[in-house]
Amino acid sequence: MSIFTGSAVALITPFNPDGSVNFEKLKELIDFHLAHKTDALVVCGTTGEASTLTDEDQVECIRVAAEHVNKRVPVIAGAGSNDTAHAVNLAKACENAGADGLLLVTPYYNKTTQRGLIHHYTTVANAVNIPIILYNVPGRTGMSIAPETCAELSKIPNIVAVKEASGDISEVAKVAKLCGPDFDIYSGNDDQTLPILSLGGKGVISVTANVIPDEMHDLCEAYFNHETEKARDLQINILGLCDALFCEVNPIPVKGAMNMLSFGVGECRLPLYEMSDDHKAFVKKELEKLGLIK
Repeated sequence: MSIFTGSAVALITPFNPDGSVNFEKLKELIDFHLAHKTDALVVCGTTGEASTLTDEDQVECIRVAAEHVNKRVPVIAGAGSNDTAHAVNLAKACENAGADGLLLVTPYYNKTTQRGLIHHYTTVANAVNIPIILYNVPGRTGMSIAPETCAELSKIPNIVAVKEASGDISEVAKVAKLCGPDFDIYSGNDDQTLPILSLGGKGVISVTANVIPDEMHDLCEAYFNHETEKARDLQINILGLCDALFCEVNPIPVKGAMNMLSFGVGECRLPLYEMSDDHKAFVKKELEKLGLIK
């Protein structure tokens, strides 16, 4: 039940000036990615500002994306929650809306134990028929999925992968060892894409791919084609942009970058607020270095 190989964009959610979802712009962004090698779309994840979307908006984003993509690439729905019952309902709604897979973040704020994680994910997995990617991002949620917990969850048939954004390469290596080659690992940190591929990773779920989708795809493809020097050069070349796109809380900088590139995606919803002038200059400088703007 592997969902994709390569680069999946953690897609931003475009908003109108009144803060409503701009569904026409969403389709334009999807067309951009389909034309620029993106291997899968993750819709309404962290970068898609799921935390400030209503369930209705979130499911409609998935429906619009799935219909517009029409199976050309996988559409993966962000559908996690810190309330298991809510996560079940959201996961089922996203499946019904046409999602090919689900990205489920760990419970946040109230958190849980590792035993609680197993019961949480098992409950959601048993409620749907599509494959699930676990999302380990302790910097956002305040808790990690232990490698041993990942191994236990990997025994559930439709839990097929983990997005690893812990930043701890040693922990990722343990996941690879305990879960084996049939359990997919995706980098959740753009600057660690190549190291995670070297541990058997299947690709990346990328914020940076919003801006440079071709390069993120090419990095993965080069590694899979045993062109390790090319993959290394691509990884090193994007490090400055990666730093810039995380100079403030994601997705503030990436949305700012997209607007600098004239995509017209609107602002973030509060409490996320526009970048400081210094950070705008930093992002602009890195875009200039890559020849994306003059």
